[in-house]
Order: sequence, then C-alpha cells, then structure tokens
Amino acid sequence: MPTSPSKNVIPVGILYSVSGDYAVIGREMLNGILLAIEEINANPNYNFTLAPVVRDPGGSLDKYHQYCHDLLHRHGVRHLIGCYTSAARKTILPLVEAANALLWHPARYEGFESSNSVIYLGATPNQHVIPLLRWLLQEHDAEIYHVGSNYVWSWEMDRITREAVTAAGGSVVESKLLPLGEEDVSELIADIITRRPKVILNTMVGKSAYSFYRAWHQASQHQPWLNQPLKLSMTLCEPEVQLIGAAALEGYLVSASWFQSIDNAANRDFLRCYRQRFGDQVSPSVDSQSAWLAGYLLARAIARHGNAEVDGVRQAVLQDEMDSPAGPIRIDADNNHCWLTPHLARCHAGKLESFWQADAPVKPDPWLAWTDLDHLGKGGANA
Repeated sequence: MPTSPSKNVIPVGILYSVSGDYAVIGREMLNGILLAIEEINANPNYNFTLAPVVRDPGGSLDKYHQYCHDLLHRHGVRHLIGCYTSAARKTILPLVEAANALLWHPARYEGFESSNSVIYLGATPNQHVIPLLRWLLQEHDAEIYHVGSNYVWSWEMDRITREAVTAAGGSVVESKLLPLGEEDVSELIADIITRRPKVILNTMVGKSAYSFYRAWHQASQHQPWLNQPLKLSMTLCEPEVQLIGAAALEGYLVSASWFQSIDNAANRDFLRCYRQRFGDQVSPSVDSQSAWLAGYLLARAIARHGNAEVDGVRQAVLQDEMDSPAGPIRIDADNNHCWLTPHLARCHAGKLESFWQADAPVKPDPWLAWTDLDHLGKGGANA
C-alpha cells in the first residue's frame, strides 16, 4: 500500500480467520477493515498512515495467541482489530491487557465482559438478543428448542433465553450444543422431529450452522412438519445466505444491528464503496460493517488525540459520535461498548429484509444490569 513519506506510519494488527470453520465471515470482516484503512490512507485530512499487519489464525486458538503475541512484541502494535468468536477474544485478551494495548472488537457477542483494553463495537445482548425475544414473546408461543455451538456464545445465549422466556410463561424445551465445526446434525434434527417444538433458536456458527440449515431444508422435503416451526437465528448474516442458498433459509428471522437493507445515505455509500473495491459478488455482513467502523473510529481518535498512544486514543474515542451505515453510534464511557440501533429482519428470496428497528440507538448493557427480563412480553417490538 503506497504511503506518503511526510506521514507518520502507525502499525495496526489485524486478526481474522480467513481460513477454517468460519472463513466466510472472517473474509468479509477483513474486507471491512482493509476498505476503511485504504480510505483513511487516501484522505489528506489524516496526517498519518495506518499500516495493516494481517494474520490469519485459521480458527485456531493457539494461533490467535501466537500471532497476537507476535504483533504486540515483535511488530510493536498497540492497536489490534479482530476476532469473531468470543473464544478467540478471550484467548488474546490477557496479552492485550498486559501490553497496555487496545483491541477493537467488531463482532456481536454474549456480553458479561467489560475490559478497559477493549473497544466493543458489536451488539450486546440487550441490543440483539432481547429485541428478538421481546418480539417472539409478543407474537408467538415461546416453546423453544435451542441449537448452538458448544462454547461461551451459545452458553450465554441459552442462559439469557431461559431466564427471559421462563419469566414470561414460555419455555426452552431442549438445548443441544454441538462441538465447533461438527457437521453431523442428523441426530439433532431427528430429535427435533420427535419433540416438535414451536420455535427453533439457532446460535450455531460456521460449518456447523451451514450443515444444519442445509440438512433441515433437505429433511423438510420428506417431513412437512419441519416447515411449521418459527425459525430464529442470532448469527445468520448476508454472506452466509449467499453461501448456503436462499431456499434453505427462507423465513428465518434474524436480529442484528445492521443489515444491507437499511436505507440511509451512509449505508448506501458504504455498500457502493465496498462493492467497487471487492466486486459485486461480495456480500458484507454486520461484522464487515463493524470492522470498517473500527478503522474509522481508531483513525478519528488518533487524529483527535494527536498520536496513537493508547490511553489518549481511548479517551478520544469516547468523545466521538458518528453517522455510520448502521445509524448514529458512539462509545459508552461506562463500559467501552457501542450505542447501536437494534433491527430485526426476515430472510426472503435470499435477502435479509429489515422489518423492525428501534426508535433510537440503545445504550449497551453488557451485564444486563438495567434490562428487566421479567417483563419482556409487555410492550416493545412489533412486526
């Protein structure tokens, strides 16, 4: 990437798995941050250049640890952007904290964490789990069969869901969590057919999720009942719809802070630039948009503070507000998480079509300290 000799060069570590079980998401997240860096470096208003140092851990937690250590201690990186799974984030967090570095974490996650060494740009439970459950409790019988991947994301999704729907008179009739990367879902689908729940909640990630969606669709050709349950996802996003195929995902309801279908000027500009850079065949996800946003918030904070020193950048980003593709955003000074506008979308003809959004950005509540789970069925989202 060409640089101007008059500009200070600031290395930025980037850790995304563009190979392995969730490579499709990793690639789109990498695209998002690289697009932001290219745009920032081409902007004469910034008197510095961001130099990406990219590593692909391939989904391996050992490699996340190894590459993070290398970025911090051999390359002198103090700002890292990356991680999709919470397992990866939790693996590198002690290294980041010990080095007084800053991790810009774009992915939505399960909450129950707040580190002074992380700027959390993804949705917290009250910004993506709670809106979907509130809608469900108002519109349907909440008799839920939860399928997920066996790690912290699905563990916490299960706990939050149980607490919320039980208080409202619903139930989680079963939770089945498969090992990350497990693709044999035949017994799982057979058990669902036996139990006949009214709602399927899917928190699987990567290849496990793709296998489940396809196997469910195939089984539904011979088991018509499989077309009856309401199907919810906390993880599905546009590039996965493109990968899996529209027919297998028709009717799924998805909760996220961003969809391609959001109609505002910033989002139209983002999608146009993204496709000009990477081609019309690409399909950015909510995490792509958040990775792009991480680059801009970092650059704006460096410019505001005057250099890339971590403590100053951390304070500077708390003073920023931005009209992003997802709507107005800012970082909350109480917990380093992002104010975001929740959206719900329905998958139809291969597109995630937003059908509801909150009236305004929602304060992040990673610990669910202010969220009353006992009254989710009263008021709120309606389709």
